[in-house]
Amino acid sequence: MVKVCVSGYYGFKNFGDEAILSVLTKHLKDADVTVFSSDPQFTEEIYGVKSVRSFDLRKVIETIKNTDVLISGGGSLLQDVTSLKSLVYYSLIIALGLLFNKKVIIFAQGIGPINNKFAQIIVKNLLKQCQLVTVRDENSLKLLENWGIDARLVCDPIYSLDIERLETQNTVGIQLREFKTVNYNLLQKLAMFVSAKFSDKKVEIFSLQEAQDLELCKKFEKILHSINSEIKTEIVTDNIIERISMLEYLIAMRFHAILCALKCGVKTCAVNYDIKVEKLAQDAQLPLLSMDAHENLEQIYDKLQNINNDELSRFANSKFFDWTEFDKLF
Repeated sequence: MVKVCVSGYYGFKNFGDEAILSVLTKHLKDADVTVFSSDPQFTEEIYGVKSVRSFDLRKVIETIKNTDVLISGGGSLLQDVTSLKSLVYYSLIIALGLLFNKKVIIFAQGIGPINNKFAQIIVKNLLKQCQLVTVRDENSLKLLENWGIDARLVCDPIYSLDIERLETQNTVGIQLREFKTVNYNLLQKLAMFVSAKFSDKKVEIFSLQEAQDLELCKKFEKILHSINSEIKTEIVTDNIIERISMLEYLIAMRFHAILCALKCGVKTCAVNYDIKVEKLAQDAQLPLLSMDAHENLEQIYDKLQNINNDELSRFANSKFFDWTEFDKLF
């Protein structure tokens, strides 16, 4: 049995990263998999794999020494916008895999931005030595091409999820994430919009990473109730995919929330906090709301109303994650 270790932003209960890990571990069902995680017990229980604490370097090194293949990803691991410390950590894991002559796969990552010049040199030299480098967006591909690295563009692994569309429950979903450009003006306008257009529906406010999003979701709920005290609300933290699949409408910031909604044919408006969300909205022809919500909200609502549910599903299901090059290394 092939031994595989997986390095990524796992165990933090971030919906997108955990969904990617779910896809990856299912594909590797015939391998002996160990995942580096901030919460090894959680990871073992959810995915039925072995797990080692991410920052237990003794066990991490021992695991890499005894593995056949090291997978780094998915997600945006190799960037220094969030923190230089995390970039150093994920680079160290890749370096250890190469040092011990293991097959190293960069799995569906978004590379960059990397502003630190020394970090750029390190990452460039590491990636040149990896057996397979796959990236999830064209900007990452162009960056690596400029560095002289042979990389392949793949779609997001979440496109591989088989999501069943459940019966609509007369609900509208609002999915928010804490981010530097989130502001009171956006929350206020969004709450007024929801109250004006969806007061007859239950409003489900989705927190996809409790440590990061929950307080913002509670803040939005409070603003919404200050505008309309009668509107029914619930903050949703569990069974995310199932709950999204029952929505009639979704207004969302996170890429993977939008992607799951597309696969279920849920009429969706994207909130443009990041270029990857903007690109997805453009590709799927979704209405797009900026972070200052300066758009004509009546026009946004009209576009939302006129979305064809089946077209959304067809778009999402037309994407195919190609495992061919990945599987050759096993």
